[in-house]
Amino acid sequence: MVGAGQLARMTHQAAIALGQSLRVLAADPADPAAVVCSDVHAGAASDLPALRAFSRGCAAVTFDHEQVPQEHLRALVDAGVPVHPGPDALLHAQDKLVMRGRLADLGLAVPVFAEVREPADVAGFAAEHGWPVVLKAARGGYDGRGVWFLREPDPALVAELLAAGTPLLVEEAVPMRRELAALVARSPFGQAAAWPVVETVQEDGQCVQVLAPAPGLYPDVAAGAQEMALRIAAELGVTGLLAVELFERTDGLLVINELAMRPHNSGHWTIEGSRTSQFEQHLRAVLDYPLGATAPTAPAVVMANVLGAAQPPAMSVDERVHHLFARFPDVKVHLYGKAERPARKVGHVTVLGDDMAAVRSRAALAAAWLSTAQWPDGWSPHTGRPQQEVRSV
Repeated sequence: MVGAGQLARMTHQAAIALGQSLRVLAADPADPAAVVCSDVHAGAASDLPALRAFSRGCAAVTFDHEQVPQEHLRALVDAGVPVHPGPDALLHAQDKLVMRGRLADLGLAVPVFAEVREPADVAGFAAEHGWPVVLKAARGGYDGRGVWFLREPDPALVAELLAAGTPLLVEEAVPMRRELAALVARSPFGQAAAWPVVETVQEDGQCVQVLAPAPGLYPDVAAGAQEMALRIAAELGVTGLLAVELFERTDGLLVINELAMRPHNSGHWTIEGSRTSQFEQHLRAVLDYPLGATAPTAPAVVMANVLGAAQPPAMSVDERVHHLFARFPDVKVHLYGKAERPARKVGHVTVLGDDMAAVRSRAALAAAWLSTAQWPDGWSPHTGRPQQEVRSV
């Protein structure tokens, strides 16, 4: 796996159960997967000699991020390296302009968009489609980075970005009810599988929760989203995982926002919440094994990201985990071994149950506690009750 972040770390755990050894290409020896994998190659994804040495002897090469130059990927393929997904497919996850154009050609719903070559292009697009508009970096943006919501012209910003070499596109601001994600897998043989469509809850451009299955989504709409994701995987020749991020408009229609061809934050819930996790399924797919069952293990599953607090708490992570398990012994915790910084994803929790509202509340409490060492409901570890109850006695 090119990259050694938390996605590679969790893929390593799945590889062990399949009797496989995961080799990772790590830019930093402190990367989350580099500290747990036994087969670590040092190097950057932009370094072709490092990629060549890393891929030698591998049964398959895959990725935990999309930031690998196309020319390097094609050089590996030309040398006979089994790369999954291949460069032709991965390009659609690397370049939003390419992705938008191809999906539009397939007749699929995407936001109205245009390439930006000069600041006047943004004003011209808004004159036709109205303000506000969304300005995006065509390459490299994630977790809200590389996205600018413009309510009025800002030619200085556009000129600055273009001068820095950032390829840009502008899109309509979709009238949105919520965000959804459809996660599927496809093998080189052509077998495919889909998980239930989920709701992804965003704050400040970052995913904070994933609700599986998406509450209140009509079955025919969910099935349509799964079929659309499977069609995209087949049309683009994806091997491995494909996450299709969706906007549910206020009129109920679904519009494609982004594509990712790797394990994805919207699929972390599958570790405990599905018969086959996204990480195991990705390995099955790139190794061309038969794919696993994707049925949920509970009626309601919530994954909540643990984000670094604005001020890291004095209490150690180990102490926070201790107290969390004392209150919620059923909550599953995944920590990534990353230094805590404000808003950085340092782990996630998963909660399963029968009632979505109750499960979601427990997940939010658990994630907030691990982030800040404070219970949002004022619960006291000494009494087992909220502080307000203690005061009222």
